[in-house]
Amino acid sequence: MTEHTTAAHRSRPQVRPKAEGWTQATDAGGRPLLQFQSPRRTQPETHLADLTLAERKAKLVELGYPAFRATQLSTHYFEHYTSDPDEMTDLPASARHDIVEKMLPPLLTEVRRLRTDKGETIKFLWRLFDGALVESVLMRYPGRVTLCVSSQAGCGMNCPFCATGQAGLTRNLSTAEIVDQVVAANRAIANGELGGLRKDGGFDSPRVTNIVFMGMGEPLANYKRLMNAVRRMVAPAPEGLGMSARHITVSTVGLVPAIRKLADEDLPLTFALSLHAPDDTLRDELIPVNDHWKVDEALDAARYYFEKTGRRVSIEYALIKDMNDHAWRADLLAEKLNARGRGWVHVNPIPLNPTPGSIWTSSEPEVTNEFIRRLEAAGIPTTLRDTRGKEIDGACGQLAAAE
Repeated sequence: MTEHTTAAHRSRPQVRPKAEGWTQATDAGGRPLLQFQSPRRTQPETHLADLTLAERKAKLVELGYPAFRATQLSTHYFEHYTSDPDEMTDLPASARHDIVEKMLPPLLTEVRRLRTDKGETIKFLWRLFDGALVESVLMRYPGRVTLCVSSQAGCGMNCPFCATGQAGLTRNLSTAEIVDQVVAANRAIANGELGGLRKDGGFDSPRVTNIVFMGMGEPLANYKRLMNAVRRMVAPAPEGLGMSARHITVSTVGLVPAIRKLADEDLPLTFALSLHAPDDTLRDELIPVNDHWKVDEALDAARYYFEKTGRRVSIEYALIKDMNDHAWRADLLAEKLNARGRGWVHVNPIPLNPTPGSIWTSSEPEVTNEFIRRLEAAGIPTTLRDTRGKEIDGACGQLAAAE
């Protein structure tokens, strides 16, 4: 660390992370409690999206119907985005209600829907079969449509800044509950409910093109169902949604063994590490899972992901005033990333909403600019995240917490 950096280090205040308005659950040792296992094991009835096409055929035969009905049913669900038996006129009228009841049980019930950004962003609050609440956010950009998806009801990672983590982990979502968020979003787009259509004659996607697992929950803590959902998303229609794996981003706070497992899946997914601090002293408080896997271990796993997949890794870094936005931390982050090579990583600083009176508030513009300048000067590709949904509590968990 240079003399200048050391002096800057001394001159800036250091705000310590702490929960505001709620109390973090702690373990016997007084550290924030982590929940890696779902306390509630009950799952919804088996849905078509929980199964491969071959498994759907086998189930329909077991129910006394021809196997080819699985392809018809899958086409309705994955391509027409419908679970309404009355729209499935290629199924026998005498059987369609029974088939739908057994293969397409209802999963998501809409509780609230909020719009912002001139109709280009829709936030959905869903109630699941057992009353648990989850959220998803649909966003239109020029040439693409992105859906932020939840993978758990609640979250067990207990980060002090996160609305989702306040109530802890309720349960893992099923494969179909994850996939159904995408199908519901596609239905909304098909019905003309998402604004932001281009007026210049450019391309407007008629469906979700990009998925980000940055909604409620820690995706890698629900690993098996996450991967099954991803496989439904990338499977060609009618087995799945026919999406590009490269347009699906899986984010984690740093579950190192699962990151390495994800790297070995042989799927070219985009991987994002929610780092938020380059030093263990701060990250231990900011991201409690850092007690298990330190910054260097998480970065080593991220580098392994790049080596196995060839896919550039994203580092997510929420800039929080006087907490993690110090210039010396930008220098340390660049040093740690460059120590693992060049060209393998990209940093996304994320601006918070200004929140007067809270420690969890946005960095000053000049501080943000200096943080980015230092990263770029060290050769780290850096892009300030475009945030959406500020007027509608865009950060996942805030609507559910308000219910």
